[in-house]
Amino acid sequence: MTVERVEIAYGKGFVPVDIPSENLLKVLRVKPWAALARPRVEIERALAFPIGSPSLSSLASGRRNAVIVISDITRPVPNSTLLPPILETLETSGIPRERILILIGTGMHRSNLGPELVELVGPAIAGKYRVENHEGLNLESHVDLGVSEEGVPLLVDRRYMEADLKIVTGLIEPHLMAGYSGGRKGVLPGVCSLETMKVMHGYRMIQHERTTVGRLDDNPFHLAALKLARRVGVDFLVNVTVNEQREITGVFAGDLDRAHRAGVAALEEYVVDRLDKPADIVVTSGGGYPLDQTFYQCLKGVIATKEILKPGGTIVFAAHLGEGLGSASFQDLMGRLTTPEAFLEEIAGPDYLQVDQWMVQDHCNMLLLAGEILIYTENLSANWLRSVLVHPIPSLNAGLKRAFEAHGPRARVAVLPHGPYVIAKLSDAVPA
Repeated sequence: MTVERVEIAYGKGFVPVDIPSENLLKVLRVKPWAALARPRVEIERALAFPIGSPSLSSLASGRRNAVIVISDITRPVPNSTLLPPILETLETSGIPRERILILIGTGMHRSNLGPELVELVGPAIAGKYRVENHEGLNLESHVDLGVSEEGVPLLVDRRYMEADLKIVTGLIEPHLMAGYSGGRKGVLPGVCSLETMKVMHGYRMIQHERTTVGRLDDNPFHLAALKLARRVGVDFLVNVTVNEQREITGVFAGDLDRAHRAGVAALEEYVVDRLDKPADIVVTSGGGYPLDQTFYQCLKGVIATKEILKPGGTIVFAAHLGEGLGSASFQDLMGRLTTPEAFLEEIAGPDYLQVDQWMVQDHCNMLLLAGEILIYTENLSANWLRSVLVHPIPSLNAGLKRAFEAHGPRARVAVLPHGPYVIAKLSDAVPA
């Protein structure tokens, strides 16, 4: 029997899995994408000749101050490359350095401090500029803009709202709810409060069939977030795309929606991969560092399998989990998990919401789809993993063996080495 060894992203490295060739349907990957030869030059060009917008220098001229929203540590945005041309443009246009704030759009995530903050923006920027964290649970630090027509309370970081020039940066990549990250997500959830997310990440929004990866035009999350971000105001967007080596492949700057759409269109050619038939077994990952450092974030690698996994199939999963579970709220919710059905029934009420319940909700949806979820990690106890209804395995190969025992020697296997960074779909009209 011949086997194909596949390296699965795990922390800052990889772990192997050996798939019998006769069982392997496909290894689904992000297509090779050449890095920009001169990223600094391309960033400067995008700032000077943006999509659907005046240049950043002309927008900055005459402004009193500026805020630049960046993603938090969970997103591999090359800020140390991206930010310097933006900062230099603002200063050259007359905005003093001391009146420029770099605001980390944490959404509901924890703050990034100390060495982590330096890692996020680079030592040169951390030492010269004001870099602060959004605090989504601190209601007093937000401006209340009322309730939208869709019933969404809109509370936005006061520092963002009071800035004379509002710039949003970020990474465009597949996103399990918003279709794609980047664009409007820098504002919502980036700098919005828990009260806003009670609706935007509420039970009904998450359960909607069109709130899913790779979808924009009729995605209710995307449509609502874009509308609200426009109301809040974004003067200039700077988004990038990256390849598997985390090198910049494209820069998309200008109008909030048009620049984001241009980046999504470019990305789709590389990140969508298809299977001709559903798989009995899918081997996947949390995407490697930094995404797979908490159980909360790494679940995105499990969710990435939902369109190609046969109902009742097995997910074999690797995640480093160097930071453990995630937030205290997420730990509390997962610690009370009994059955997926019970949790979904509990949160279905209109007034129920706790921070991070949306990821537990998606976890429960996947537990109901899959027959079993097997996980390899070195950093969480087997007892804890069993308590959240996943089965610990000593290696990916051991998990694959268990999966073959469940589905038989002819079971069909698909592999997502980089987990949520690829959009895995079935070819049109494929029968199960």
